[in-house]
Formats: sequence, C-alpha cells, structure tokens
Amino acid sequence: MSKTVRLKKDLSSTRPKPISGKLILEDGTIFTGIKIGDKGSSIGEVCFNTSMTGYQEIITDPSYAGQIINFTFPHIGNVGTNFDDNESHKSFAKGVIINCDISDPSNFRSILHLDAWLKKIKIPGLCNVDTRALTNKIRNDGALKGGITDKINKDNLKIFKKEIKKWHGLNNLDLALEVTCKEIKILNKNPKSKLKIVAIDYGVKQNILNCLHNLNANIVVVPATTPASVILSYKPDGVFLSNGPGDPKATGKYAIPIIKELISQNLPIFGICLGHQLLSIALGAKTKKMFQGHRGANHPVKNMENSKVEITSQNHGFEVNRKTIPKNVKVTHVSLFDNGIEGIQHKNKKLFSVQYHPEASPGPHDSNYLFEKFKNLMISNA
Repeated sequence: MSKTVRLKKDLSSTRPKPISGKLILEDGTIFTGIKIGDKGSSIGEVCFNTSMTGYQEIITDPSYAGQIINFTFPHIGNVGTNFDDNESHKSFAKGVIINCDISDPSNFRSILHLDAWLKKIKIPGLCNVDTRALTNKIRNDGALKGGITDKINKDNLKIFKKEIKKWHGLNNLDLALEVTCKEIKILNKNPKSKLKIVAIDYGVKQNILNCLHNLNANIVVVPATTPASVILSYKPDGVFLSNGPGDPKATGKYAIPIIKELISQNLPIFGICLGHQLLSIALGAKTKKMFQGHRGANHPVKNMENSKVEITSQNHGFEVNRKTIPKNVKVTHVSLFDNGIEGIQHKNKKLFSVQYHPEASPGPHDSNYLFEKFKNLMISNA
C-alpha cells in the first residue's frame, strides 16, 4: 500500500456559500441537495450503505470504485476525519450522498472536517438529500446508474442525463486493474516469522493487511496480473485473494488461470469478497449481478458448520450463483437476509473464502477467527 498522504490539521467547518446540486438517476428521477466535496460532476452506480460508523473507511475502500455511496445513517461527518482510518492511499468512489448537513467534528482524533477532506481527495457529494426516499428507490428498483452535478440549468441537465444513460455500468467491467498496486511490495514486519503470505491485490484494504500481519506472518503484496510463477517464486506458505471492485467475470479473464495454477500447487488459499468470487469461479462456479447488493456493517450470516450467527460487514454487488456450486465444494456460510452464499470451502483441498469482511474496521469482529483458520491451514501444510 502507498503511504497515506498527511493532512494539515484544520478543524474549521467554514464553507463557502452553499451551492445547490442534484443527483440524477438513469430513469430521470432527480434528488436535490447541497453540493459538498469536490466541484464538478461524476457518474457511477448508486448504492446504499447501512453502517452507523466507519464512513471514512467506507469512502476509502477500493471496492467502491465506480459507485456513488448513499449513506442511510443520517449523522455522517460528525467525528471528522483523521490520519489513521483510510483503507487505501486514495478513494476510488465516484461520490457520496448524505442526509444532514455536516456538523462540526466532535472527536479527539479529528484532523479535518469531512467536507474539506472530500475536497482534498477529490470526491464530490451532496448533503441535505432525502436518503430514505433514495434508499427505498434502490431497494425497489435495484442499483441504478446516476450522476452528481452542480450544473443544473436545463441544457446542462439534458446533456448530463444522456451521459448517465451512455455509461456502461459495472456489468462486465474490470475495475481491479484500476485499484491494484503497480509493483510488488514486500512487507517484512515480522522478521522472525516462519510464515509468508502472498496477497494478490485486487483492491486490498489496509486492515486486511493488518490482520494478516497479526498472524505473525510476512506479507508480499503483488499486482492483480502477477503470474503464478512469480507468486510461487516467493515460496509462500499461503496465498490470499483480496477484496476489490467490479465484475468478477471480467477480472477473471486474467485472474482465473493464475488462481487455477496456484490451486494445483496444493497451497492454502483464503479469499475475501472479490477474492471469494474469483476462487469460486476457479473451482467451477459462476457469479451473477445482484439486484441491489449487500452493503453495511450489520448483516447476519449463519455459519453452517456450527449454526452460529455472525454479524458481518459487507460490500458487494455480485454473488456466487448457488445453482453452479460444484460437488467438491461445500457452502459454509449463508446470508440470513436472502439465503445468498457467504462462504465456501473445498472438501479436499485447503481452500476457503467468504463473501463478507472479517477484517471489518471499525467492526463488527465476529468473524476474525477466519484469519486464525488460514494460519492453522498454513502451519499444517508446512
């Protein structure tokens, strides 16, 4: 991961005179609000996130590339922003939509007002929007293409609507190449450790790397297109397939041959989110676009092996098709919202993955045990 850019401490909430802005959906629906963040316009897929905390982590999660995030929790920005909570060196989201005007930050860790921070990282947004109505529309009509703009005269809106409809959307779109690291990074934070993990970066979150380091392992982070031969040259004890944005079928065009070769080496492999989808495809399953996706920090998932329910953090718009799961793979976790597949495991090999985020920061932490499971598989395979 690149070094996080340090921001000069500024708790000021002073903003210029409010400018009206609009969110325009592909079906012509318009939501009006006050422009925040970066100037200008942006287009993406509009989704909603139900988390009550962690907005800075959400906005900097590379998995949100190509998306405009509608926060259902009204008090976004109330704790400001800080140096430590970024999940990536930059944000790849297309915009944010929030309900209330941003209050002055009230937290000892705060360094910068959310509006000023959004300007720094060049993310546009709107506040004072009826986010409940927008969420209901996404719930009923599915994830829609949309755009944020402050250019709202009649002619500009007409042109912008055409641009929104013309945008290709996330189907068949490979975004992993946009967010992956550009060179191999060796993170030897545990020099005495005997374990080495190669993490394939499809858009890896910083807290995932933190959790892997907590296993007392050294990490090698490689770009998404790194050949299996290069990965194997590091003699890893295990391979991690990271989260990331976009359509897994599109990313799979180059990722699946690499993963299949790694599987043939009988190495333990652990995947999260996009990594889960790619491992599933490599094992013979197929994926599909979801109607509205799962995004939030309060999703109940049932562990089918012990019948326990875990509260999980999720962010995905694609999922593994249950009907395509091969016989040598078992489903280990299911969503209690829609019975969707949330985890798989190979019956004979040391391969497993989950759709949700066990590394969730700031939480929940119900599923941290999966990292220990990965560690135990690597130890037993040594």
